[in-house]
Amino acid sequence: MRIFGCVLAGGIGRRMGADKALLRLAGQTLLGHAIARLEPQVERLAISANGDPARLAAYGLPILPDETPLGPLSGVLAALRWAAPLGATAVVTLAVDTPFAPGDLVPQLCLAAETAPEALAIASCAKDHPTCGLWPVSLADPLAAFLASGAKPRVLAFTDAHHAARAHFPDEAAFQNLNTPEDLAAAEALIKAAS
Repeated sequence: MRIFGCVLAGGIGRRMGADKALLRLAGQTLLGHAIARLEPQVERLAISANGDPARLAAYGLPILPDETPLGPLSGVLAALRWAAPLGATAVVTLAVDTPFAPGDLVPQLCLAAETAPEALAIASCAKDHPTCGLWPVSLADPLAAFLASGAKPRVLAFTDAHHAARAHFPDEAAFQNLNTPEDLAAAEALIKAAS
């Protein structure tokens, strides 16, 4: 399998009140944290992001805008359409606001995908984390049809319809989403306490 990666940074960060990708945690942007977690685990990496791509140019990665912004699945679709012509088998996605993602995210998703009929797998602990998933490039057309159908573009609705396997991780904190300024402050305090 050839696994590419994509950091999902296309949201507008309403609850955070700022562009999450560029917020700083322990001296590094959230995007920098996500890249550091995912890049060593994949063959190639891109960023799914809307708005002015110049703000992310310093990272030197392809910037993939949504064709139609309908939430995280639009970013997944952009990643699949980017990766397929480059020879990828699948894309692993990671939300930009998940700075503590496990270092074995990709291998565990790949193992779980072996049991799924469509080789789709999502991360799971106490609850599912479908924006952290392994998406076969063969799902691009079904995903495009799902987004065009007018159905509410919920990630779990699509992954459940395609029999996604669950890759189980022991540490729920690894998938902590930083959605508010309070979440960001708590994560900063956690890092300081651990150092």
